[in-house]
Amino acid sequence: MKTDELIGLLATHAGAERRPATGAALARAVCVGLLGSLAIVLAGYGLNHQFPQVLGMPLFWMKLGMPVLVALCAGVVASRLARPGVSAGRAGWGIALALVVVWGVAAGQWLAAPPPARAELLWGQTWRSCAFSIGLISLPVLVAALGALREMAPTRLRLAGAAAGALAGGAGAAVYALHCPELGAPFIAVWYVLGMALPVAVGAWLGPRVLRW
Repeated sequence: MKTDELIGLLATHAGAERRPATGAALARAVCVGLLGSLAIVLAGYGLNHQFPQVLGMPLFWMKLGMPVLVALCAGVVASRLARPGVSAGRAGWGIALALVVVWGVAAGQWLAAPPPARAELLWGQTWRSCAFSIGLISLPVLVAALGALREMAPTRLRLAGAAAGALAGGAGAAVYALHCPELGAPFIAVWYVLGMALPVAVGAWLGPRVLRW
């Protein structure tokens, strides 16, 4: 038997002894984590006091939709990586698409704005706290996603941890959008993306440490 075949057989056999790597199991865990994220926002931040008004603004839906798309695509990637021998697939391109769209909108808004208004579009009023707030709000989802993956059989541990982090970052940013008053596309393109990157980095670091089996 060739070495590659032996490794594949061992990985498959070990994975069979773990719980099935199903998207449903990961989704259930993430829903529990989302409750924790919502609790953090409601207790520590509160909803945007202009929430009814911003529902009619396209930039609000971009601010909400971009991280939701990131979370959904990252969830698909994480559920695939939870099974030994399965590649990440093409869902990662959805994450790239979401980022390209928000960066494109941000560039267009930046170029169309008069120079004196550009600083406000980038920095807003909450740039000092935005990224760290998203990271904090993402923590319950990150813990839940890593806990679910730990019961499965991932073999690419760092990548699986990063996927869990992207899932958490997207979910956390979407929940934070319910509070955040900022509507500048450059602000979203920089500070939201940076905030989502924080749990990705943490997940990639934790992956080899907590997902090993």
